[in-house]
Amino acid sequence: MKYFNTSGPCDPDLHYMLPASERLPNAMRYISRGQYFVVHAPRQSGKTTTVQQMAYQLTATGKYAALSFSCEMAAPYGGDFSGAEQALLDNITLQAELQALPPECQPPTEWPSSAAGSALNKGLGTWARNCPRPLVLFFDEIDAMGGESLRSVLHQLRAGYTYQKKSFVHSIVLCGLRDVRDYKAASGGDPTRLGSASPFNINVESMRIADFTLAEVTELYRQHTAETGQKFTTRAIDLAYYYTQGQPWLVNSLAAEVIEQMRVETDITDDHIDEAKERLILARATHLDSLIKVLNEPRVQSVIEPIVAGTLPDVDPVFNDSIAYVRDLGLIAPTRPARIANPIYQEVIVRVLGGVIEEAIVAEPRNFRLPDGRLDFRLLLTEFANFWKQNGEIMVAKHGYHEVAPQLVMMAFLHRVVNGGGHIDREYGVGRGRIDLLIRQPYKNAENQRTWQLEALELKVWRDKQADPLATGLAQLDGYLDRLGLNTGVLVIFDRRSDAESIDKRTNFTTAASPAGREITLLRA
Repeated sequence: MKYFNTSGPCDPDLHYMLPASERLPNAMRYISRGQYFVVHAPRQSGKTTTVQQMAYQLTATGKYAALSFSCEMAAPYGGDFSGAEQALLDNITLQAELQALPPECQPPTEWPSSAAGSALNKGLGTWARNCPRPLVLFFDEIDAMGGESLRSVLHQLRAGYTYQKKSFVHSIVLCGLRDVRDYKAASGGDPTRLGSASPFNINVESMRIADFTLAEVTELYRQHTAETGQKFTTRAIDLAYYYTQGQPWLVNSLAAEVIEQMRVETDITDDHIDEAKERLILARATHLDSLIKVLNEPRVQSVIEPIVAGTLPDVDPVFNDSIAYVRDLGLIAPTRPARIANPIYQEVIVRVLGGVIEEAIVAEPRNFRLPDGRLDFRLLLTEFANFWKQNGEIMVAKHGYHEVAPQLVMMAFLHRVVNGGGHIDREYGVGRGRIDLLIRQPYKNAENQRTWQLEALELKVWRDKQADPLATGLAQLDGYLDRLGLNTGVLVIFDRRSDAESIDKRTNFTTAASPAGREITLLRA
């Protein structure tokens, strides 16, 4: 029986999956023309699955000899490009056998001898001339290599294309995490000056494997229904798409969590997806851990910090390059404006950044629960204010993400209290200097029916040389409450001006009237 795969490449005989040709719709046209191109996508987006399946399909047509292979085994050689070349050629030999290329299409039994720095060019040229079919090669994980090894490989491929195309590899596809713009950085050059000096300037296009659309998530989940009879409700599919925005690993992981770990045997509902999302976040699976390890890289922080804060700096060439890099990592969405790629990543990033803070919070979640299961929200705000007076300045000063540290402190406090059964949804008002939070707490009403307590907050920061954000915040909060259909909300303003009063004096509760006439709870901290 097939299942949702969350580790390694997919196998069409074992896993639910989408056809490779649908994920790279232009690839076949470029290959038929003998063009070279780049395929890139974030980790666990289906790159390896896609290129493996394309290679099998191309060979099966009888028209091409196509092979996909990983460059990872060449990575340890670093600047020893001779060793890296030999590792690649050895792996090509192995994969050609494992992938059962026809005997007449197999690479040479022994690769021709050659000077270091030309072995790959000479070997592939010899294979291409003796192969009765046009040769198509997928260099998977190409950016696992670096330094002189990567530079040498790229230069040799470019030389083959430029000077001996008719007797060289028909089409080459470089597949990796990064776009071609970052290959020069990986090979030791200046990433801001690609131009004609790029070691691989012959590619016709740099193609990003897109995340799944809602229609594709629906198709994937319905494969499970066709196989087992277990249905995903429309609301469950819609919610899974919303939480993942189609990121392939997350789409598969939500379904696998519900089916394999939660062992749901009924129709799968949006409540099941909600629970699965929380379980994934708390478990911090390998894929999520691999993302958060880069959060403290300077160029990653330069992008993520202002997004979380709701402000983006003026665009300059360095920042623009950082945006492209973080987008290639999959942390932010591929389309503008810059925003975290999906709600699950949003939650993971904020929880990780606030993790040390949360460890220092001793508030006990059950102390904030009313008998019917609702949150005592006023008590929660009061206790946060007391916590902020005692610890706020120290925590902000020590946090690496200094610009957004006040908001992270509050969100960490909310995580500690609310995560005993409730949910926190967040939106970053990029360019508007705000973070919107919605707390959803399930409880039983007077008729013993499950319903939801909804509490909305907006967080803003008042910095030097800025006007008091109160009026803007009230208007923005009105808009947020209108969308939620709520009549009450909380505006929190953290005063970070250099001449602000002491934290103890400025932390206080008041009420304020919004432009729409709502009575808003105002916490200045």
